[in-house]
Amino acid sequence: MSRSRIEILLHALPAWLVPLGLLGGIEIAMRASGIQSDGLALPTQIAAALVAAIADGEIFVRTAETIGAIAIGVPAGGMLGLLLGVWLGLSPRAAQLASLSIELFRPIPPVAVIPLMMLIYGLGIRMEAAIIAFACFWPMLLLSRDAVLGVEPRLVEVARMLGMPYRKQITKIALPAALPRIFTAVRLTLGIALIVAVTTEIAANPFGLGYAIISAGLSLRPEVMYAFLTWLAILGWLLNAGLIALHHRLFGAAYGEVA
Repeated sequence: MSRSRIEILLHALPAWLVPLGLLGGIEIAMRASGIQSDGLALPTQIAAALVAAIADGEIFVRTAETIGAIAIGVPAGGMLGLLLGVWLGLSPRAAQLASLSIELFRPIPPVAVIPLMMLIYGLGIRMEAAIIAFACFWPMLLLSRDAVLGVEPRLVEVARMLGMPYRKQITKIALPAALPRIFTAVRLTLGIALIVAVTTEIAANPFGLGYAIISAGLSLRPEVMYAFLTWLAILGWLLNAGLIALHHRLFGAAYGEVA
């Protein structure tokens, strides 16, 4: 192992001490007090349930179901939001015309459209993907619009003075300059997609990680429920950490500060 990797591990070690210490304290306190509850489980029981779910493959099946819905919904809603956001960022007139519609529809919670999507698609992956697309459209629209608006105006002015065609102003000036912020928008949108996917599965769709969590809770298996919650937390952390690392690799230290 290289010296740099050892330094990274040593730097990250203190951050892990807090949750590990907290789990150890909970284990000791619960065993000492003899607490018995249908809604609680010892950390060691949760760990055993997580290992069992990994060993029998159930957790991977449920994860694949959730990721499958995200893989359909995010490109559909995110790409449309990106295209419209770039357009609104480049066209003040279009932004003015769209402002009222955005402010009217943006506050609608994704969960509120579950009944509508159930009527249109029924239960299943299409319904869940449509809700994810709706949820991802708005942050991608607003963040990509703001990313384009944040481009140095003098760059666009110089391009216009040089007679650069409008299409090239977009592809050669606006998009490359806004790309780091757009990538951050993608990262945040993927986090929202994971939250909405699991929420939809808990509320209405017998599918994926959310359904596994609610099923374990209703069948009074708290250790399994917490095991899936733990897996979900790990999945979200890995997704975010991987995208941050990719952001740094693509755009370097100049854009190292990401939300």
